[in-house]
Amino acid sequence: MAGTLAVDATVLVVGILLLYVGAELLVSAASALALSHGVRAATVGVTVVAFATTAPELFVSSIGALTASDGIALGNIVGSNIANIGLVLGASALVRPMEVDDATLYQHGPFMFAAAVALVALGLDGSIGTLDGLALLALLAAFTGYLYYKAREGDAALPEEMEVDDASMTAGAREYLTLAAAIVLLLAGSRALIDGGRGVLLAWGFGDLFIGLTIIAFGTSVPELATSLVSAYRGESGFSVGNVVGSNIYNVLAVIGVVAVAVPISVEQSTVSYEFPVLLAFTVAALAIMALGDRITRVEGVGLLAGYVGFLYFLLP
Repeated sequence: MAGTLAVDATVLVVGILLLYVGAELLVSAASALALSHGVRAATVGVTVVAFATTAPELFVSSIGALTASDGIALGNIVGSNIANIGLVLGASALVRPMEVDDATLYQHGPFMFAAAVALVALGLDGSIGTLDGLALLALLAAFTGYLYYKAREGDAALPEEMEVDDASMTAGAREYLTLAAAIVLLLAGSRALIDGGRGVLLAWGFGDLFIGLTIIAFGTSVPELATSLVSAYRGESGFSVGNVVGSNIYNVLAVIGVVAVAVPISVEQSTVSYEFPVLLAFTVAALAIMALGDRITRVEGVGLLAGYVGFLYFLLP
């Protein structure tokens, strides 16, 4: 038992590392290839890079739904979005109070709220099916079109994690090999994260939804957590905030949209009564904190972290 648990834990850690490296390589290679084929930097920023930064959640949720349980897919996204706000924003603010960019708040904040509300509304009947997935993808197309319009208009900056510099991007055989390697790493990392995470928590008697909400959600949030903490430490708070807002939008609209089209997702009553309200509460709290002040303070960061710990505590059976 102890030996098996140690192996599962090792596989879990390896999966998280592979996802992180794979996502970084995918952003770099895909951006360079798109730019080298004549795609404008703004277009790359709101399409290729935006989707690439959501790759860990997309791969894990898709593989989880197809090979393990749709509870992992839904739990991963709901848990990841809650972790992005409570853990990532909270921990980043604790490192250094973060200034809030008005463009991120007023131009992208409403989409983060709309994505959370849409997910909850579509899941109230107990499932998120093909038509629901298509509705989320339609919202994604609208959001991407809005970002592209604003980027071309020149009066609004892209979220920092979606910015690219076309002057520094060239592509060749190396980028194609890097792209292929990134996909392999993401596939391997997703499989390892699911197998390791399930093995660890199933051994302790937990179900797939709990696994998706906790250890797998944390694993796919590691890239956001690492980059946001480093950005906060360097005083680049705009990146941390934009990273969370953009990730939460694409997690719901892109990942749940794609997975639901491929495999209908069942929604348990416990999710409707607990996880969905918590997701909405964290979303509203984050937007309220950003709107009421020009920064996220350390005290507010502690509050977000405490809320995340409380969420995990009440998940326990």
